[in-house]
Formats: sequence, C-alpha cells, structure tokens
Amino acid sequence: MKKEAKILLSKGTNSLVLSIEHFNRPYEVGRTEAVLIFLNHAFEMLLKAGILHRGGRIRRPREKQTMGFDECVRKALSDGDIKFLSDEQALTLETINTLRDSAEHHYVSLSEELMYVHSQAELTLFRDILKAVFSRDLADALPGRVMPISTKPPTDMATLFQNEVASIRTLLRPGKRKKAEAYGKLRGLSIVEGAIQGDHTQPTEGELRRLGMRIAGGETWNRVFPGVASIELTAKGYGPSLDLRIAKKQGVPIHIVPEGTPGAAVVAIRRVDELAFYNLSLTDLAKKVNLTGPRALALILHLRLQDDRDCFKEVKIGAVRFKRYSEKALGRLNQELPVVDMEKVWAQYAARLTRRRTG
Repeated sequence: MKKEAKILLSKGTNSLVLSIEHFNRPYEVGRTEAVLIFLNHAFEMLLKAGILHRGGRIRRPREKQTMGFDECVRKALSDGDIKFLSDEQALTLETINTLRDSAEHHYVSLSEELMYVHSQAELTLFRDILKAVFSRDLADALPGRVMPISTKPPTDMATLFQNEVASIRTLLRPGKRKKAEAYGKLRGLSIVEGAIQGDHTQPTEGELRRLGMRIAGGETWNRVFPGVASIELTAKGYGPSLDLRIAKKQGVPIHIVPEGTPGAAVVAIRRVDELAFYNLSLTDLAKKVNLTGPRALALILHLRLQDDRDCFKEVKIGAVRFKRYSEKALGRLNQELPVVDMEKVWAQYAARLTRRRTG
C-alpha cells in the first residue's frame, strides 16, 4: 500500500473508533456532534485512501487542497478505474455528511434510535469498503468490544420515522412551547429526506415551519417524507457481527445528480422520474383548460390541488425549485370547470390578493 494511503486509512480507522467511543459514552455532553463529526472524518479519510490505493489522485493539478467529501464520493462512485462505491453506499455517505454539516455549523437533534441506525450502518459500510478495496477485515483493526451499543435498537425505518413524527407532533401541540426542540428533531429527519432526494443543503426555517404544520395537521410520515418511505433497513447477524445497511426498496431507482448542480448531493432516490410524473407547469395547465395563468391558479387554489401530493409537487433539484403539476391535476380541473362558478372563484382570488397587498 502507498504510504499516504496507509496514513489516511489509519486516521480513518482512528476516527471510526472515536465515533463509536462517543456513541457508547454514558453522558450526553457533545455526544451527537462528536459522533457525526468523527464518522464523517473517518469516511473522508477512507475514501481518499481508497482512491489513492486504486491509483487515483486526491488533488487536482496545481491545487493545494485535497478534494472535498462530495468530490471523493463522486470519484469513488463513477470513475471507472477507481470505482468502489455502489449507489446505495454513496447515499448513506451523503446522509452522514449532511447531518455532520448541520451538527457542526448549527444544531440537530437525533433520537437514540436514529443515532444507532446511522452509527451501525456507517460501521457496516466502513467494514464493506475496507474489505472490498484493501482486502482487510475491520475486526483486525478494532478491539472486539468496539461497536455501537443500543438498549433500544430500531425495528425498521417505517416504525422509526412514524415514532419520530409522533414525537414531533406532541412537541408542537399548543401550549407546549417546545418548538425549538421540535425543529431540532425535524431538522434531522428533513436532512435524511433531503439527502435521499439529492439535496445537500440545510433546511430553512420556513421549510421546517411548513413541515411542522403538515405534521401538526395530522399528515402521515410517509407523505411528509416520501424519500424515506422509499428506503429500508436490512440487517444480518447480531451483536458485534451485526451488519446494518440502508437500502432502496426494490424497483426504486437511484440517479446520479449531474456534477455542478447547485446545492445538490451526488446521488438521489426518486420513486419515479418526478419531472416526468409532475410534467405540467402552471402555463401548461392553463393552456390545456383554456384559462389564463392567473385564473388557472385561482381555480387550483380553490380546489386545494397544491395540498394533494398526487396533483402537485415543488420539485427541488439542488437550489432550484420547480412548481409542477401532474396529469391528475389536469383531470381534476377538467372535471370541476363545468360545474364551478369561475367568476366567483376569480373574485375570491382577487380579494385575497388585495388583502395581501394592503395587509
């Protein structure tokens, strides 16, 4: 092994041990932040060691700094001579990297169950990459007692997120005054959802507020977090030999996001090609039902189509948002137009705009 690769691999293994040590500590001071930061560092070192070991470079010509985390993931995923990551493995790495970013630069709150999922899945992934690239067994590099220990191991992703959403809903009840705590937990879930959807940016306060309103209103977890609903946990073995992996459900595609997309991660899961499913803009809809754009929007708002996930979605690719409608939305408009009083709908919409301007 090249000397630089050997040094980086050693540093990565050390950080992995430290992340597990902090996970297993019996007190909470800085625990979440330490686990996420050390896990992220462990994988950046492992990726760079793997790239060097496969004959690649971790610096661009004439640049002083080495490649960042995302660039290493992309290289290990798509460079034919170096490739050692699968799409699902890249997805796991992007998730931990975005969580680390929030923990290091702002704050994030993770339940014990969610912390365990990430720690155990990352330990499994480290073991898989170490074996595939370096033909080494992680057990030879770690003490036998080093593993994440949980008194509340989660059963599956659906149950985990269902419980998390129920907890957030309780915190958001009127009179609780627990909004900051709710948003901390919601930020962690939103980051996982965003990473799955290919968004590498942190959720804004407005986005968290809207998610909170949907949860407080009783919307189910799988409608609030459709990306998470497209993945599952797979487990094999138990105790120190437990392998826990985050995997896409059968038939759900993973796409590589084009390099240079603003704010985007390397990979993304889509239950369908979303721009194909939500294939109509407001202008398209208006033309098809023979209305002006403003009148079409007035009818859409009247029918609350933007609250129906089968009719409308704001598709986010990196930092760019697209308001898109499906063929079902077109069907609803065609169905309602003959029976609705369009002049009344338009008058209500115009009155709403007036109140907004003057209020």
